[in-house]
Amino acid sequence: MLSRDAQPLALYVHFPWCVRKCPYCDFNSHPLRGEVPETAYVDALIRDLDFELRSFDTALAARGLGSIFMGGGTPSLFSDAAIARLLDAVAARLPMAPDIEVTLEANPGTVDESHFRGYRAAGVNRLSIGVQSMDDAQLRVLGRIHGRDDALRAVDIARRAGFDNLNLDLMFALSRQTPEAAETDLRALIALAPEHVSYYHLTLEPNTAFAAAPPPLPDDDVAWAIHTAGQALLAEAGYAQYEVSAYAKPNRRARHNLSYWTFGDYLGIGAGAHGKIGTGVSGIRRRARHKLPRLFLAGAGSAAALQSDSVVESADLPFEFMMNVLRLHEGFAPQAFVDATGLALDSIEIPLVRAQTLGLIERTPQRIRPSARGRDHLNSLIELFLPDA
Repeated sequence: MLSRDAQPLALYVHFPWCVRKCPYCDFNSHPLRGEVPETAYVDALIRDLDFELRSFDTALAARGLGSIFMGGGTPSLFSDAAIARLLDAVAARLPMAPDIEVTLEANPGTVDESHFRGYRAAGVNRLSIGVQSMDDAQLRVLGRIHGRDDALRAVDIARRAGFDNLNLDLMFALSRQTPEAAETDLRALIALAPEHVSYYHLTLEPNTAFAAAPPPLPDDDVAWAIHTAGQALLAEAGYAQYEVSAYAKPNRRARHNLSYWTFGDYLGIGAGAHGKIGTGVSGIRRRARHKLPRLFLAGAGSAAALQSDSVVESADLPFEFMMNVLRLHEGFAPQAFVDATGLALDSIEIPLVRAQTLGLIERTPQRIRPSARGRDHLNSLIELFLPDA
């Protein structure tokens, strides 16, 4: 296993605009008013990357990139020429792994065939398409700008453009959704044969329109029945669940997301983007950019773009580590905790014993992983590692 300092970095790029804000969304997204400021925003992203690279020692850049994820918002509002210019600028500054994974999120309502071909030519080799439901009535409740036919068209265009690695997002426990309707929805998605499925429970997040005026949602028992039936259906179709909401065909796990879940280092650029870098002597540093596009655009290329810049305290490292790695079904190797945090495994012996006693983890000298019970009560498991727990 490579040491943390030798592992490739991940790069997250945030695109903050959407056609309109979905009522369930708590991500940093802003309704588009007028044209997308492509040139100005890509210029700002490049300046932001330069600032980030100047902030750390040269050894950071030498690690290169193992993955790039362009998320939002709606990155597919940007033209293929804009994405190509950005990726060319990144490649000029950071060496890329020969098998780098480059993902772009796309909304089925903003699909353009020529753009998809251009994205592929620019180096994007994975698309993550926000289908969310294959039911037009549910899509209307969710405030989506697309319908079922748009989702079918998006997948068809992606395949014809040469993409052989697709993730499709699907939500469950939707408004008045029955187990039978949820199964029909998931079967329709599986029929599209994506390589990866992100299967999410719709939740009412604070400060969203749904939190203020929630739709009628299934009760917990119905939601749980939908969830477990969905897990079984995905397994039957050949998708292995490896994380809370992630299911993949063989060798198609999301490499970029795995960098988060294994507590790897990643740079974040763009409005509202977060980054995490282990900086050796000074520990682990987290940065976040201003969420408002105008503030980010004004400050990009300097510390003025930062909303926060802090070092994670040693006491918080176990919780931060566990909050990520325990999402993975396979858990982690004990040495990975030592390498990622700089702490001895003995420092978490008390919560580990408590978790094992409660039946929430399975533990061997080689591996510590959440048990089936631990996966079902993940929040309770992770909370055991809070500093004051």
